[in-house]
This record gives sequence, structure tokens and C-alpha cells, in this order.
Amino acid sequence: MIVLKATQDKVLAALQSVAGIVERRHTLPILANVLIRKTGGQLQLTTSDLEIQIRTTAELGGDEGSFTTTIGARKLIDILRTMPADQTVSLESSASKLVLKGGKSRFTLQSLPAEDFPLVQEAANFGPVFSVPQKTLKDLLSQVSFAMAVHDIRYYLNGILFVAEGKQLSLVATDGHRLAFSSATLDVEVPRQEVILPRKTVLEMQRLLSDAEGAIEMQFANNQAKFSFGGMEFVTKLVEGKFPDYNRVIPKNHKNSVTLGRAPLLASLQRTAILTSEKFKGVRLNIEPGLLRIASNNAEQEEAQDELDIDYGGDAIEIGFNVTYLIDALSNMDQDMVKLDLADSNSSALLTIPENASFKYVVMPMRI
Repeated sequence: MIVLKATQDKVLAALQSVAGIVERRHTLPILANVLIRKTGGQLQLTTSDLEIQIRTTAELGGDEGSFTTTIGARKLIDILRTMPADQTVSLESSASKLVLKGGKSRFTLQSLPAEDFPLVQEAANFGPVFSVPQKTLKDLLSQVSFAMAVHDIRYYLNGILFVAEGKQLSLVATDGHRLAFSSATLDVEVPRQEVILPRKTVLEMQRLLSDAEGAIEMQFANNQAKFSFGGMEFVTKLVEGKFPDYNRVIPKNHKNSVTLGRAPLLASLQRTAILTSEKFKGVRLNIEPGLLRIASNNAEQEEAQDELDIDYGGDAIEIGFNVTYLIDALSNMDQDMVKLDLADSNSSALLTIPENASFKYVVMPMRI
């Protein structure tokens, strides 16, 4: 009988890193399981939902021998969570059972054959490998992911566009009412590649990426992307479809521009948002030389008004926005100052960071 021994915290950490995509209810029962492959002191865990596959390898040391099996991922995590972090746990695999022991506890779990586990068929021809620091990609994702559509029938909007070209990696997301663009510099020159990552993949990547040192390597194929970082390998299907031409959406040469503090603007919008109507979430911005006035009202005839002193000498403009869109963008930035470019009350506004072309946020006006 082959046994795997390790401390609870090591086994649990490895399991939790791959279990995010596991669905509790599935048409294929085996997809609720994690594929466990023990080879000597190495433990490899794989999960899949047929679209995404995550694999991690943990060096646990110890005994020789190997076994392969699949076991209910959530159940295993729930059991391990109830045990002390420094407790040694052992996994024994035999026939169609897995026995988990820790201290004086013993659990016998039903397993399913490893050969029935549907591994994702990896694409034959991936493009060149390129990498950025994990923290860079994590930041890029957080700067654009809020603008993804959620259940749009234009399925290509329910995700993020990745464009790698030359020494630049750009991420773009839009739900048709707003668009977020963010970019970073790569360590190598790459030929142009453009793919759309699905929403679920984006959310899972955000969960797994860390601020720690270390790069994430990326490779794109026609219908797949592959990411490798921190002992993990992440393979995902891509969204097919043509992403909108984001360069045409980003306004150029708006003649009125104001630079102001991000935190005061965010606080002012959050205050006025309280009295917007549930359905429309609309606020009015009145911009005139020296002053920005933000106002809202709702169906109960309640009103909110807030003012900010600004350094501005352009046209007087009154423009309406969905306040949630502005709050989302400002909350996902950490700079002190932001720049707002406007043309008139009917044109999209452009929110950027002064002296920094790596982030652009476009929001369409709304009639109020």
C-alpha cells in the first residue's frame, strides 16, 4: 500500500490552489474530483471543468512509490480544514477508496478511476513564450476586469482581450457602456498575438496570482492560452469572436481636460451615489471654471449635491453618467491624481492617469 505523508497546511494549500474551478454539481461526476498523482515525494494535483485545467506540483518529500486516483475535491478540502495546520496527515490509496488519517481521525472516501478523468487536450502549436512579473499581470487584470460584461449575448464581451505585440502587453475589457485599457512592457519582443480570455479564467487568475516575486509565463494558441507560474500550470479555452476595435472607442483630442485628486472625486461620487435611483444610478456633473458640481436625485424627490474646487479653465459642460462606472474605475486605481478629458455632454469621457499612457478608461454619457 502506497502512503503519502505531509503536514495539513501543505496539502491544503496545494488543493485550494486548484479547486477554484471545481463545480459542485456537474453532468460528469468525475469533474467534482481532483486528480491526485503521487510520484515519490512529489504530489501533482489537477482539476478541470473541460474549459479550464489547473495543475500544481508540490514537493512534499518522504516516501518512495506512486499512486494515481481521483477524489471529491470539496470534501477533501472540508476535512483538511478541520485539522490543525501542523498535523501530519496521510493519504492511502487502495482499490476504489482513499483513506485520510490525521491524529486520531480517519476518513474513508470513495474514489473514481484516474483514467476516466477528462484531461484538456493541449493545443499542438502554441506561439512564443513571453513573461511579465506576477504582480504586473495581477495589477493589469484588476485595472480592467471590472469592465467585463457578465452575461452579454455578445459572448466575446464576457472576458478580457489580451494583445501582445512588440514589447507591449495590453489588456482591454468592455461591456458596451464603458471600456478599460491597461498595458505593461514585456521583457522580449513578440509577434502580434490577440486572444480573448473567458470571464471565469480571468477571475480564477486574479485569485491565484500573487504579489510575490516571480514571473508568469504566457503562451497563446488559436483556441487556448497557457500560463505557468509558481509551480502551477493553467490551460484555458479562449473565447471565439471578434473583439470591438478598442482604438476607435478611445477618444482622441478632447479639448477640455481637468486634473484632480482621485480620492476626493471618489468620495464625492460615493456620497452622491446614495441618493441615485436604484434603476438608473445616474449622477450629473457640472464642470465650469474652478468648480465641479456633482448632483443626483431619485424617485422619492430626494437630492444630493457636492462640490469640488478644481483647476479648470475650459468650457462649461453638464454631463450625466452611471455613477457605478466612475466609482469602479476610481476604486481600481491607486494613483493620487486622475485626468478627465471631455468634449461635450454627448461624447464619451476619457479618464487617465497624468503623464502615464498605460491606463485609459472610457465611459459613455447617459441622459438624465
